Amino acid sequence: DHVAMLLATRLFDSRDPVLGLDIGTNTEITLAFDGRLVSCSCASGPAFEGAHIKDGMRAAEGGIEGGQIIEGRVEYQTIGHHPPVGICGSGILDAVAQLLQEGIIDEKGSMKDHPRVRRTEKGPEFILVPKEESGTDRDIVISRRDVGEIQLAKGAIRAGINTLLTETGVQPSDLSRIYVAGAFGTYIKIESAVAIGMFSPLPHDRFSQVGNAAGMGARLALISKRERSRAQELARQVEYVE
Repeated sequence: DHVAMLLATRLFDSRDPVLGLDIGTNTEITLAFDGRLVSCSCASGPAFEGAHIKDGMRAAEGGIEGGQIIEGRVEYQTIGHHPPVGICGSGILDAVAQLLQEGIIDEKGSMKDHPRVRRTEKGPEFILVPKEESGTDRDIVISRRDVGEIQLAKGAIRAGINTLLTETGVQPSDLSRIYVAGAFGTYIKIESAVAIGMFSPLPHDRFSQVGNAAGMGARLALISKRERSRAQELARQVEYVE
């Protein structure tokens, strides 16, 4: 799967340090540098796909896919412009980034007092959408446990990136391009990923969201013997870091 992603993005052709990530339950990462391809895999978990999240859901109609907090007001966008019924991966990322930037959660993920934060037996939760606005007749919330799931997922991805940078001696600022692939990677806001520390704070024009690159690489290998041969070479060339 990841070889197909490398085939499609052409990381191996770059003279400058380039990073490629295919984000999912497992996130595969490759750093191309000085003729080397150094790779690792990290168990980022299913949180970015809406699983293990209290009101999480897959990307379907009515899923909150993004939003922001403006002067205490929560503004959100849903898939298909339907009444909100849950939160998909990109929406969860946006919500946690906004809670952090507004000081509603701190750097450890603890929730502070706020008109939209309520305390329950299972811990505090932020009311993202009150039941009067939702399509489910109940509040849609972000719980403290949800924040923890995002911390685990983003921490795994950042740890994978940092491992490859350490292995090669490349500094984050040296990266000329960061390719972000996968269904989740296509729809996230890079600003939110940077805000929660998943990515280094680099200029946004260095990030390229490339969609289903693995699918495109598979097509290349299917229709071209040359590309198939190149894929076999890549699989042998990549250095895997545990």
